Amino acid sequence: MSAQASDLARRLAERAELVCRHYLSNGRRVGRYWVVGDVRNASGRSMFVRLRPPHGGQGAAGKWTDAATAEHGDLLDIIRESCGLVEFRDVLAEARRFLSLPQIELESKSPLPPAPSGSPESAQRLFAMSKPVHGTIAETYFRARGILALHETSSLRFHPRCYYRPDDDRPTETWPALIAAVTTIDGAITGVHRTWLDPSGKSKAPIDTPRRAMGLLLGNAVRFGVTDDVLAAGEGIETMLSLRCALPTLPMASALSANHL
Repeated sequence: MSAQASDLARRLAERAELVCRHYLSNGRRVGRYWVVGDVRNASGRSMFVRLRPPHGGQGAAGKWTDAATAEHGDLLDIIRESCGLVEFRDVLAEARRFLSLPQIELESKSPLPPAPSGSPESAQRLFAMSKPVHGTIAETYFRARGILALHETSSLRFHPRCYYRPDDDRPTETWPALIAAVTTIDGAITGVHRTWLDPSGKSKAPIDTPRRAMGLLLGNAVRFGVTDDVLAAGEGIETMLSLRCALPTLPMASALSANHL
């Protein structure tokens, strides 16, 4: 986190209850916490935002956890999700607006042109926008399936609102998703595999095709561990991760079949 973002997060934490009242207006205060349905301001009681540090403690105000999804973060994350912002600079600008701070003029940059749909570049951008699986719905999903060996899984990430289009004639939806990088043997990302998940993390999303891949897949794979002279290869991410539970030090690669396209 940049110095500017850290300073804004600290200032927001000092006003944690005001932040919650503004961006999570469907919640309410319960003791030292603000309780609401989720980070996008749904009604409910599964998400808890700490309003003040514990007795004698420091730095915990503004931190939140959603017990239903295992998502967690700080008040900048709340601003991003509740406002539906994508660019981090827009999150910082909104935080400064809320705090009545002067806006910082950013050096103008030409926006990135849209990446061709299904291209390696589009896959690389999606992977870059996602975050590590630990502490997310994706980890909950793996554990519900008995997959506990999640070491050396930097090829796996989680996106809380990944686009899903049922077909060309129906509107685009958003679902939580496991994002897996498909790479060359040298680690260059050529595609990604998406597994859309139910918000509970207990199963795949209730949609027609919860698994899809995009990019260049032929000859590439989702990789776990660093290959030396021995590598186990097979079909399916969960299949290979299950095998890693029994052989935790063996590098593995998961190839994708046509059923994942």
